Formats: sequence, structure tokens, C-alpha cells
Amino acid sequence: MYFSKAPRATFTQLRSFDAVAQLGGITRAAEALHLTQPTISGQLRELSESLGVELLTPVGRGVQLTDEGRELHRTVTAMFAQWRTFEESVADLQGMTRGTLRIAGVTTTEYFLAQWLKPFAEHYPGIEIDLVIENRDAVVKRLAREQDDIAVMMMPPLELPLQSVAVMDNPLVLIAPLGHPWVSRRSVPFKLWSSEALLMREEGSGTRQATLDYFAERGVKPKVRMTLGSNEAIKHAVAANLGVAILSRHTLAKKPANEGLAVISAAGLPIRRQWQLVWRSDRRMPRVASRFMDYVKQHADDGWA
Repeated sequence: MYFSKAPRATFTQLRSFDAVAQLGGITRAAEALHLTQPTISGQLRELSESLGVELLTPVGRGVQLTDEGRELHRTVTAMFAQWRTFEESVADLQGMTRGTLRIAGVTTTEYFLAQWLKPFAEHYPGIEIDLVIENRDAVVKRLAREQDDIAVMMMPPLELPLQSVAVMDNPLVLIAPLGHPWVSRRSVPFKLWSSEALLMREEGSGTRQATLDYFAERGVKPKVRMTLGSNEAIKHAVAANLGVAILSRHTLAKKPANEGLAVISAAGLPIRRQWQLVWRSDRRMPRVASRFMDYVKQHADDGWA
């Protein structure tokens, strides 16, 4: 009787190698996996010794894959994709009593995505939810690598084979500190507010890109005073009278005055966008993800979302 030869690597070693390959460094991989750097380093050393090849080479403060490392990473990516398919099949056979929902959301979705997930998780207590929040560029990269079943974003990329469905409005509004002279105006003309220095999100942010697109469509170049890495940082900077900003209405409290902010009534605003559920059109959607999509769309139609 013939038995297949077992691989000379453990799942844990391959998971650590995959994280290092994707994140470009042992420190970041250790943080992502909630392990220590020596643990990751030891696993990579054992993996390299068991295969008899060098998998990584130091570059600056990070590492890059050798030719053998790139070949192993292609193999690991395929293995993990096949394993996910197995898990999905088991979940189907168990009638949604078990399984994993892999979902990624752009940064602004942190203000409402938990509201979508909580009742779904309560209805399916055996479903594990793997949620990642990143800026738009990072979520696009995750879609390209097929790391998630569904992404929630405002501007799906055109270069990937994707399908999407709009589920909720996402108005982008102009905010200013409470003491700003525009607060009391009925409507601020476009020529006036568009010439104001803006505080903006970092490169790779969907909100930033939507704002830049809006200005470009009108032949105007925005005056960017400061770039900040989060919605909360922008809100605090605006409240401190460092400038005005365009943000999603979802980032603000129901009463923005409680945060020291005011939504300005400005000509041409809000910028009207929509939140969309996005998924790969070239792979089968897991049953868990399909059920979650049905749930969100149902409640969006009911006006809940």
C-alpha cells in the first residue's frame, strides 16, 4: 500500500512564513499573529533547515523572498486556498452551524460594521468572524490575494474581477470647528469653501480619493494643509481649529457638536457615494459569506443599515 509522503513542514511554520512574505518583515508578522519575534524567527529557521534552502534574505529593516521563497509562497497560497475551500464545504454540510466569515472593511466602516456583524453573530453563534480593518489600498491588495470572502468599501477597484452591490448611502460632508464663521451660514458657495485649506486622509484612503476625484471633476486643485492617518485624528484636528475637512457622515456622532464639530451647509455637498459589498467574481462564494450578504441587503432594504 502506498502512503503519500508527509510534508517536511508544519502548518504553524507555513502560516508564519506566509505572514512574513505578505508583510515584508518578522516584526509585523509577529504583531499580526500575536506571537513574539523569536518565535517567528525560530519557526522560519526550522522551516528553512527542513527544506534545505534559504527562503528569506535581509533587506534594510525587512526581508524579501529568495527564488525558493517565492516558489514556496506560491505553493502555500494555493494550499491555504484549498484549505479554505475544504472548510467552506464542511460548513455547508453542517448547515451553517460552523464556519468562518472572512471580511475586510475600509477604515471608515469601523463606525458601523460591528452593527452589521453583531446580530448575524448572535444568530449563528458557531460562525467565527475574521474581520480586518485597513485603508482602501490595503483592502484592494487583500482582494487581489483572495484573503477575504467579502470586502466593504466605497470605491471598488476596476482592475480585479469583482462583483459588488450597493447597500448603504455614504455622504461625504464638510466639517469645521464649532466656532467657524461658516457654521451660521445657510450655504457656503463652492468657490469659497473649495479654496479653503483642507485636512485630508493619507494616501490610499477611499475618502481622500473620492475628494480628489470630486475636485478634479470640477477643474479645481484642493489646498491640502495637513495629511492625517485616521478619521479620528482629522476630527480632533478640526475641533482644534487647524482646518476644515471632508469626511463620511458615518464618522461623526449623531450630534457633531458633542465632538466640537459642525457639518457645514456647502454648495455642491455632500459628495454622494455608497457603501458596497464587494467579492471576487472568479471564485465560489462560501455559504457563510452568501448568508451574511443576504442579511445585510435585507436590513439595508428595511432602512436599518
